Amino acid sequence: MLKEYIIQNWALILVSLAFLISLRTTSFLDKTFANRMCLLILEVLILSVIVFVEFFLNDHGIVWKGRSVLMAIRYSATPFIDAQVLYTLVKKLKRAIFIPAIILAILCFINIFTNIICRPLEDGSIQYGPLRFLPYIIPGLYGSNLIYVLYRRSNKQSMELIPIAFFALTLGSGVILPFLLGPIYSHIFCETISIALFTYYLFSILNLTKQDSLTGLLNRQACYADMETEAGSITALVSMDMNGLKRINDTRGHAAGDDALTTLALCFKRAAKSHQSVYRIGGDEFLIICQQALESDVHLLIDRIQRNLAETEFTCAIGYSCSENGSKSISEMLKESDEMMYAEKARYYQTAGIDRRRGR
Repeated sequence: MLKEYIIQNWALILVSLAFLISLRTTSFLDKTFANRMCLLILEVLILSVIVFVEFFLNDHGIVWKGRSVLMAIRYSATPFIDAQVLYTLVKKLKRAIFIPAIILAILCFINIFTNIICRPLEDGSIQYGPLRFLPYIIPGLYGSNLIYVLYRRSNKQSMELIPIAFFALTLGSGVILPFLLGPIYSHIFCETISIALFTYYLFSILNLTKQDSLTGLLNRQACYADMETEAGSITALVSMDMNGLKRINDTRGHAAGDDALTTLALCFKRAAKSHQSVYRIGGDEFLIICQQALESDVHLLIDRIQRNLAETEFTCAIGYSCSENGSKSISEMLKESDEMMYAEKARYYQTAGIDRRRGR
């Protein structure tokens, strides 16, 4: 039996081993995230053993009353794994996210005595009950929620959207393929989830090289790279510089300054729409690159930023430059945008009567 398990699940074992090694050797990963990922991998491996035992006994004509218990575990495990994926990848979620999975698990074990979902027959086939679709509906809801949250929290860049799309394909297959392939899909579910997680993890590591560690925005290196690779489609730049960061650092501490920068970053990120990418290019300096945008789109973007900032205690100077017809180079737009921003910043300090050397 062990030999057959290894043969059938060799790809899963290799991917899981590579995943565990990567998680333990990547020093800059958040420990909580790494530990949850490790637990998730172990859960997938345990589920693969349960699935193998169930179908091994059935394929060899062994009629075992305990199969209904294994089926209950298998049907319960899928939404639990989906909930664990959501809980692991999306920060600050409450454990209440597991409630639908717990309810389904209870129903699955009640099914052992009532057959409200399904029951195994002596010939190895399965007879379905009135709640047969519930084990697919709950994972589908979890998957949809995960994709929605990951998309909302992304920078809408291809490096982030590609793994999210891959995840959507993977989780969607878990809802659709069981109806096309039947119970045989259970043999490849664990491999599918493991490969999807590993792929998302690799893309996440790549994204970290382009991400500002404090704010979660794209960093300076990503800005320069995108200006070079997307030069033909960039039609506007918006420059932003926070007012009074030095004063906050001096009077309230650098932790308060970091919180202020994080708050501003969230305001910019919420204001940006499709094809508008936000970067932190310096201490309190930010830039938004707009692709295929009209000047009216830039005005709307700045209005959204100012409305978001109005909900906070912070302000920033904003400048912009547009080149709808491609008459300006990126360096020219950047210079024009910065000059407008610095002029607005000077007016702010002059109006407030603040010495920039002391209260920037």
